[in-house]
Amino acid sequence: MEGFAGKVAVVTGAGSGIGQALAMELGRSGASLAISDVDLEGLATTEERLKAIGAPVRSDRLDVTEREAFQIYADTINGHYGKVNQIYNNAGIAYTGDVDITAFKDIERVMDVDFWGVVNGTKAFLPHLIASGDGHVVNVSSLFGLLSVPGQAAYNSAKFAVRGFTEALRQEMMHNREPVEVTTVHPGGIKTAIARNGLTAEGVSAEAQSKVFDKRLASTTPERAAEIILDAVRKKKARVLVGQDAVVIDLLVRITGSHYQRLFAPVIGRIKPPSR
Repeated sequence: MEGFAGKVAVVTGAGSGIGQALAMELGRSGASLAISDVDLEGLATTEERLKAIGAPVRSDRLDVTEREAFQIYADTINGHYGKVNQIYNNAGIAYTGDVDITAFKDIERVMDVDFWGVVNGTKAFLPHLIASGDGHVVNVSSLFGLLSVPGQAAYNSAKFAVRGFTEALRQEMMHNREPVEVTTVHPGGIKTAIARNGLTAEGVSAEAQSKVFDKRLASTTPERAAEIILDAVRKKKARVLVGQDAVVIDLLVRITGSHYQRLFAPVIGRIKPPSR
């Protein structure tokens, strides 16, 4: 893919799924990579694959919720490569549970990883992206940053927050005439392990949730998702919908407005495992 040769790209959550696919596609496209994850085994696999294709790569364990560590990491990567052009804030976790049975600590955990992790990455790297003269922030929200569904209040909250934060950032960069593009990513159902590795409220079957996701909702491969995302980055798009399901549901929400809630509640209720 054109437009990435000579760039330095940072990818969080690169040990599997979309993050791993993004790193590989960027490596094939001539970028130098800084990859991170808390999953050291998966991260090592990504590193090995990148080295096998001759892509320059630095691999580090990073917990995106640790703000000071993220700031040190940003300075380290900038020093290692001499610049940073792009950051893909992709790391995230899934969670399922109705509001009345979800503990406060679980909502806080989802927000810490899925929202604050994005904020931490953006803030830590933004000065380096500006200094590069050719920066790009890519923040991964979700289809669930476009609509809400039963059982996903915590995840919806984080992903809607990512959307609002990123769209505001894009306008600030435009208004301030900074050399940084900003893109919000809304993936639909991607064939990754996020549901299998996701958290659930007490009494909610993680296995049942992952089966529903894998069989009924996951329709796009991580590799195809990476191609769609990078094409949008190359074209400097403000927003990218990943997967036909995301495109269709986004259109439906636009047409129906808040009425989508009456349409989706019974549909989700039929395929969603009971939360009690």
